[in-house]
Amino acid sequence: MSIVRLGTRGSPLAQTQAALAATALTARGAEVELIVVSTRGDAAQSTPLGELGPGAFASALEEALLAGEIDVAVHSSKDLTGDQPEGLELAAFLERADPRDAWCGHARSFGDIPVGARVGTSSLRRSAALRAARPDLTMVPIRGNVQTRLDHRTASELDGVVLAACGLDRLGLDAEIGFRFPVEILVPESGQGAIALQTRLGDGGLVVGADHLDTRTAVMAERGVTRRLGGGCRVPVAAHAHHTGQAWRLIGWVASPDGIRTIRHEATGANPHALVDEIVDLLLQDGGAQLLAEGGA
Repeated sequence: MSIVRLGTRGSPLAQTQAALAATALTARGAEVELIVVSTRGDAAQSTPLGELGPGAFASALEEALLAGEIDVAVHSSKDLTGDQPEGLELAAFLERADPRDAWCGHARSFGDIPVGARVGTSSLRRSAALRAARPDLTMVPIRGNVQTRLDHRTASELDGVVLAACGLDRLGLDAEIGFRFPVEILVPESGQGAIALQTRLGDGGLVVGADHLDTRTAVMAERGVTRRLGGGCRVPVAAHAHHTGQAWRLIGWVASPDGIRTIRHEATGANPHALVDEIVDLLLQDGGAQLLAEGGA
């Protein structure tokens, strides 16, 4: 049996996620090899995320895949913001971890965060949502891997930093979490918590046995919302789908970068894909189109 070459970024979290992918594939009889690929986002640690543009953490992996240097690219689904490059496909999604954002600091609820607190985050989405809910908070931009951003809390005298809960859980750093934000306060990034396995067209059989249907259903619906809205780098957008036990719930959100204007709509139904157009149309009609136009999306 030939070895399946898994391409991954070099950060501790990325390699942990690649190891999860490797475990899923070896459990199905594959032999795997991990190959580290350097990305633009990893190399430019001092550049604000909004200035890096789309594909900062994914394009190098996709190029290696197209060049035949790797067989499978392992991505955080939230890093895949646009359409699939020609010749590639999202062949599998591992079962999703907690998609919520987490507060790392002493506060144990959103209301416990001190008035005027300094909050570390490099995310336009998180900054806008937090400013919308708590205009008293001061956002401090931070970059780096998970541990580096946690260290900023002390080094930069912050009251807390906001990170994806799934990354902290996967790295065994869940003790750093003061609380996890309800999706009503912070709508998660499209795809957050899910690991995507990308292959060349026709090679999906390498990973298809690892595909988790509910995760695929949720992530593809979320991508449907954010791809239609655009935004991302200049205008924060977000979408989140989850099954309530009786139906699918799909949330869409768009805001001005300063958080002064936010628009949020949700719908429920048997199939989240059937809700995408409804949610996007409501957001656009309710002022989202103007926000996106102002941001040049």
